[in-house]
Amino acid sequence: MEDESNSVSNEEVAAVEWYLDDFDIDIIIAWLTLANLDMSLHTKEAIRDSKLSGAEWVREIVYGHSDRIYEAFRLERHVFLNLCDLMKARGWLKDTRYVKVDEQVGIFLYMVGHKNTNRDLCERFQRSGQTISKFFTLVLKAFLKLAKEIIRPPSFDIVPEEILIDPNHARYFKGCIGAIDGTHIDASVPLSKQIPFRGRKGTTTQNVMCVCSFDMKFTFVYAGWEGSANDCRVLSAALETPRLQFPRPPPGKYYVVDSGYASLLGFLTPFKGERYHLNEYRGRTRRPTTAKELFNHKHSSLRNVIERSFGVLKNRFSILTHMPPFSIRKQAYIVIACCALHNYIRDQDKMDRNFALYGDPDYPLGSTEDEVVDDASRDEAAEMNMIRKNIANMMARDHNMQEIP
Repeated sequence: MEDESNSVSNEEVAAVEWYLDDFDIDIIIAWLTLANLDMSLHTKEAIRDSKLSGAEWVREIVYGHSDRIYEAFRLERHVFLNLCDLMKARGWLKDTRYVKVDEQVGIFLYMVGHKNTNRDLCERFQRSGQTISKFFTLVLKAFLKLAKEIIRPPSFDIVPEEILIDPNHARYFKGCIGAIDGTHIDASVPLSKQIPFRGRKGTTTQNVMCVCSFDMKFTFVYAGWEGSANDCRVLSAALETPRLQFPRPPPGKYYVVDSGYASLLGFLTPFKGERYHLNEYRGRTRRPTTAKELFNHKHSSLRNVIERSFGVLKNRFSILTHMPPFSIRKQAYIVIACCALHNYIRDQDKMDRNFALYGDPDYPLGSTEDEVVDDASRDEAAEMNMIRKNIANMMARDHNMQEIP
């Protein structure tokens, strides 16, 4: 039996020797030696080894000094807690075995509120990159569900309170239901697709059209358009796409828009060729001197609410000025989610610091270059031009100025 065993072993050795010569065997031995040496010099250890886990850091932030949570998540403590409760109550988010809802929301807020990368969040929350991406996407989807409920137009039957209590606007703009404008949000686009996304400043952006009410809440958001698209084109697409359900103004009502838009029925533009932006009227010697200038000044003061709303949005969410390389669709979703959170904070905290900063109707905002467009319809333009003229002449009579013939 022993002889038979030795015989088999000799055959196996012979087979190996038939394939490998002495040089090959020496190479294998050298490789194994180097592999063992490398393993002895590099012991495997966990990279996320901070004593403070992500969950512990979130609890410390939430229940620590109030400034800390605002700096980290860009909102107050009670707003964060109410938001987490809402997400759980609606079933949009739920605790997992290792990551609770408050940490999931914290991951999302820390990402959109700062110019952070996935690796930055891995270190902050002591999680893998895959975990960070997973929960960022889950919370993004939850905010898109919130957006469907919270980004909606107010009642058009009621004159906005902000207009009624403002003597500069109450007499003239009772038919106004909101303001419309576009803003450029940073876009991360592959090199082969960058040309249509390059705006006038040469950077890649997406043109986002928003409608807002006079309490600085967004009532309609249309994101994802290329930065080279002008505002009038984006509005036309919104009006022509039924699934978007653009909140069209009823008869006798209108939005205030700048001269980058056509004078369509329900969209009140300023007089072209006249001073418009508030900065152009600052100082005693620069006050309005004609009915057209007076109208433009008050129109600009009223429409300024959309510019201030954009200011709040971009000041709070740094991701909008430094977008990570997600797909274009996901980048558009992030904008909508930020607008939804903007509205939620406005509802929950009337004294929010960012809203307070931009709360002054005369807050100085830089002027933009208006794009002069042709009126789409002579009949519609004539009707809105008559409304504009009547308001301007009413202002002229109240201020002892010459009326527009």
